[in-house]
Amino acid sequence: MTFASSHAEASLRSPPPFLEGRRPPPPRSREFSSSLADAGSRDAPNHPALGALDRLGCGYLVLADGRSVVEANATARTLLMGAAGASRGLEEISRAFRRLMDRSRTRPTLGALSWVVVSGRDEAPLFVNQTPDPPADGRCLVMLLDLDAHLQPNPSMLQRMFGLTLAETRLALLLAQGEVPMEIARSRRLSRTTVRSQLAAIFAKTQTRRQAELVSLLTRVAVLP
Repeated sequence: MTFASSHAEASLRSPPPFLEGRRPPPPRSREFSSSLADAGSRDAPNHPALGALDRLGCGYLVLADGRSVVEANATARTLLMGAAGASRGLEEISRAFRRLMDRSRTRPTLGALSWVVVSGRDEAPLFVNQTPDPPADGRCLVMLLDLDAHLQPNPSMLQRMFGLTLAETRLALLLAQGEVPMEIARSRRLSRTTVRSQLAAIFAKTQTRRQAELVSLLTRVAVLP
């Protein structure tokens, strides 16, 4: 794995305009549940662990009585409410979560720490109680995992780590979204030769050999800020 020079890093501290807004959108112990619930307070938006959850495409909810949501990160809001989730109040988020529970084939009972796996808008979610005991303080922590999500690395971080050009970064992000080179060439009105050349450069700079290997790397890099 190679890294860009310090000069290149200094010149790429802020993402280029055309890439702004492209940042998207894991078993734990009881102690993890408690610490994350503590982080779900008024200071939660500044907690680094919660920012990492959003970058991983993992939502979290803190429920006060097993029904009322008192905290929700951006990913959870998007999973439950779509693009309008950011502007919705906690009461609407709570109702959306109850609707999600109603879609389950068996009425789930939430424990202190539960995972909800969703795939598609109409499929029944899977509920897994990792810590089935009822929470001592009455609060439940629910983690939401969307199997259909494509994680995207921070464009600026991608450029700094591997020294990619703007065009190569754009191509890498499209590949991370699940697109294939020939579709990208057609939709972007690029020649196949150009796309192949850019892809070859990305392979060389990231020390990967196949598209699947590259996408796997990009998914792992997505956790970085």
